[in-house]
Amino acid sequence: MVLLSGASPVHSIQTPGGSLVLCSHKVIFDPLHQALFVADIHLGKAATFRSLGVPVPAGTTQSNLDRLTAAIDHFQPRSIFFLGDLLHAKAAHNPDLLGKLQNWRAAHASIEMTLIRGNHDSKAGDPPGSLNISMVNEPFSVGGFALCHHPQNVPGAFVLAGHEHPVVVLNGKGRSRARLPCFYLQTDKLILPSFGDFTGGYQVRPVTGEQVFPVV
Repeated sequence: MVLLSGASPVHSIQTPGGSLVLCSHKVIFDPLHQALFVADIHLGKAATFRSLGVPVPAGTTQSNLDRLTAAIDHFQPRSIFFLGDLLHAKAAHNPDLLGKLQNWRAAHASIEMTLIRGNHDSKAGDPPGSLNISMVNEPFSVGGFALCHHPQNVPGAFVLAGHEHPVVVLNGKGRSRARLPCFYLQTDKLILPSFGDFTGGYQVRPVTGEQVFPVV
C-alpha cells in the first residue's frame, strides 16, 4: 500500500487508459494530456448547512481554492476537469462565494476548465458563464479515459470518477485507527477521493485485484 503524504506527495500508476500521477492534494495528473482531474469540491456546502442553522466552520471555500492553486502550481496543467459536484447547492450562488471563485478563475485564466455535471451540479445549476467553465455530461472522453461523476462501466475506456468519496480505515498500534481519504483503483475504473474540506466519506473494502492509495 502506498501512502500519499507531504513526505511522498506523488505516485505514478499505469492504467489501461494511460499513465497517471496520483497526488496528496487529492488530484490526478495526466502527463500526456497535461490535464488535472479533481472530484467533488462541493463549494458552498458549509454555507448551505449554516443557512439551515447547523453550526459548521466558515472559510472552507477559500481553503479549497487555495489547495487547488497549490496543485496547479505543482503540475502546471493546460486543462482542469472537474468530475462533478463543483457547487453543492443553489445556496452556493451567493455573492461572497462567487466572488472568491471569480477571483480564483481570473488568476488561472489561461487554463481550460471543464465540469462534468454531477448530481449536485444538476441541483445547484451551472456556474455563471463569466467563469468560463465548459459544461458537459458524463461520460466525456479524454484519450483513453472516460470522465464521469458516477462510477460506471464505459466499454473501451478506463473510467475516472468521483461521487462516492472513498475512504479507508487503517489500524495502527493498539486501538488506534485512522480514517483516510483514498484513491480507489479497480480493474476498469479509478475513483477519486473528495477534494472538498467538508464532504465526509464512504468506507471502501478492496477485494483481490483492487488497490487503495490513502492520502495522509
